[in-house]
Amino acid sequence: MDDKRNALLTVGLICAVLFILGIADLCNSDRIYSETENRVLAPRPTFSWESLLSGEYGDDYEEYMSDQFVGRDKWVGIKTRADILFQKKEINGVYLGADRYLIGVNDPQEYTEQMEDSRIASLKKLVNRWDAKVMLVPTADNILTDKLPAFAPHYDEMRLLAKVKESVGEEHYIDVYSALQEHAGEPIYYRTDHHWTSLGAYYGFLAWADNMGKFPYPYNMAGMKTVSEDFQGTLQSRINVAWTKDRIQYFPETEKKPVSITYDFADKADSLYAPEYLETKNQYGFFLNDNHAFIEIHTGYNPGKTLFVIKDSYANSMIPLLAAHYETIYVVDLRYFNGKLFQLMEQYEPEQGMDVLVLYDCIHFLEDFRFY
Repeated sequence: MDDKRNALLTVGLICAVLFILGIADLCNSDRIYSETENRVLAPRPTFSWESLLSGEYGDDYEEYMSDQFVGRDKWVGIKTRADILFQKKEINGVYLGADRYLIGVNDPQEYTEQMEDSRIASLKKLVNRWDAKVMLVPTADNILTDKLPAFAPHYDEMRLLAKVKESVGEEHYIDVYSALQEHAGEPIYYRTDHHWTSLGAYYGFLAWADNMGKFPYPYNMAGMKTVSEDFQGTLQSRINVAWTKDRIQYFPETEKKPVSITYDFADKADSLYAPEYLETKNQYGFFLNDNHAFIEIHTGYNPGKTLFVIKDSYANSMIPLLAAHYETIYVVDLRYFNGKLFQLMEQYEPEQGMDVLVLYDCIHFLEDFRFY
């Protein structure tokens, strides 16, 4: 009798919790964007019999429920604390590394040879047409290997880079892997974010200058200016518990001459930096006013010299370092640009020609590099 009563109480409690959560879910409108995670959340999927039978509707609805679950951020934090208590080393796609480093998990099984070959074929087409330089930046799991938990699997980006180098030719390939590996003991990646730091971007800039045969503008590493000491990036957002805070720094020499910037053919600015982002969760947006489909930059340097950059967000902290070498820089982020890339490049190419740089981190290159 007691067992039956306990079972009924358990079922009743579960039903009550589900009922309360259901009512709460109905009363709360869906969120479009998560400031904590700095990403767009999954919307409610549109029903169709075709999507239901293919399984697509079920997958989309599961993702929707996960993203829109009431109190999701708090539940993620509670789960993370429990996982840390049980000494788990990987939580929600993040390795808890040595020295308080959070390192994104890049599962080798997700990045197939077919995916590699497809992206490299597109890259070779661009290189052949525009004599482009290619800089694919390794992510922290490939450089800070001593920070990874023991036996933690990670995608082998060195193998990818070897294939890229062979395909596009050594003269078009910028070896930033070796440059970063040489300085792996320095703070070249954030502890709480997937990007490289301004110091890491500086070493990338030196690798670019060496490949181009240019004398690099003499930025002073010791003179970097700190604009924030409480940055917690995208990886901290995934685990959603308080963690070590990072510093946002930049090279003040990049502000030596005035610049004129146009974002997405409309919004004007007079700085390569956007301090207002330092008051938000997305402090990395300080660099180049976050991500835009198209950016046009005019500087007071090197008349007649033009650079066209095809990039992901890793480029945002390096482009200010490139500004001292060009009068004009055009920047395209293919994740947000819906037009025809070559047509756009032909439209903006001056008579004397232009340099072209492809700058991605290795993982975003595999996931996002595609153009029409």
